[in-house]
Amino acid sequence: MERHITCVICPVSCKISVRKSGSEYEIRGNRCPRGKEYALNELIMPKRILTTSVKVINGEIPLVSVKTSGAIDRSIIKEKMDLVRKLSVEAPVQIGDVLMDDIDGQGTALIATRPVKRIQTFLP
Repeated sequence: MERHITCVICPVSCKISVRKSGSEYEIRGNRCPRGKEYALNELIMPKRILTTSVKVINGEIPLVSVKTSGAIDRSIIKEKMDLVRKLSVEAPVQIGDVLMDDIDGQGTALIATRPVKRIQTFLP
């Protein structure tokens, strides 16, 4: 069986053909080694960067955008989104703040990608 994958690692977007022969994979069409690695990963264990938002308590805005520090197994993304949905952080938040140390059991952190200032409260 032969599958075709478009590599998204760089702007070249190589059209890669992958054929499995026994326990080996024959990969053609990649212009660099990264394309071969990408194709194998997509077939064997696809991974994605998780991007979403987290609730901010006492922030000038109600949510902070976040992403994982690396790609996580695609099969656990729904489970991890359910976990993140329950998460909230106290303002202020800075870019690069680690909001969760190990989201996937592999050491991948959940990191803030924008700053959120704390609400200024004025006493009467």
